[in-house]
Amino acid sequence: MTLSEEEIERAAADLFSADENRRQIGLLTIRHPDMTLDDAYAVQAALVRRKLAAGRKVIGWKIGLTSKAMQSALNIDIPDSGVLLDDMAFDNGATVPPGRFIQPRIEAEIAFVMKAPLAGENVTREDVIAATDYVAPSLEILDTRILRADPETGKTRKIGDTISDNAANAGIVLGEERHAIDACDLRWIGAIVSRNGEVEETGLGAGVLNDPVTGIVWLARRMAIYGQKIEPGQIILSGSFIRPVECPSGSRIHADFGPFGTVSCDFA
Repeated sequence: MTLSEEEIERAAADLFSADENRRQIGLLTIRHPDMTLDDAYAVQAALVRRKLAAGRKVIGWKIGLTSKAMQSALNIDIPDSGVLLDDMAFDNGATVPPGRFIQPRIEAEIAFVMKAPLAGENVTREDVIAATDYVAPSLEILDTRILRADPETGKTRKIGDTISDNAANAGIVLGEERHAIDACDLRWIGAIVSRNGEVEETGLGAGVLNDPVTGIVWLARRMAIYGQKIEPGQIILSGSFIRPVECPSGSRIHADFGPFGTVSCDFA
């Protein structure tokens, strides 16, 4: 790590304030050009501590940057992860209030809901399957409390910015359908994602590290490095298999997963 405890706490405080005030801050990777992944996860952890102190509760985890396209855009070769909190949960079909987010976008994902703990650097695919209660269609709402690009230099966000900003976490909409994890091949579960009735993106579960289960294995092993574990009842967003869809005010989002189910939300 290259950041001091004071620098970590300052970055977390700035991100917390940005979220509260709906006002973006500058790129942390410009403020701290030598920021490492460990630094970024330390900032994320400090941010989450502030959220918990403010009364929030952890309901799960998300995995991001699982597709080759998104990894190439940030010049990385690994996913990232963030924490889901209780104020991020929206009912299927809910309307997101105006001004709730800064620059919301959505992604379609397969959500895993766990029935048993999952932890350790040697977690296997079989362990994930045994620990999963069910899988369901879902939407992840993304937002960024950090500018997407620096107005002076034109530099864009890097992985350190994204991780620090809780992996761009903002919301989750869980579909109503529930499926046993072994009821279908998750690699072939796909979605047609529409905004205001027009198809914006399509994709298959195989776009997530070739198999969404692989993402859960990666997450459990990464969490072990930081002494964390997945708890029973938690929701895990396994990673998007579409590009993010912009959701300006007035957007009506509908994701059709075929026999797997549907999920939708509106942005007032």
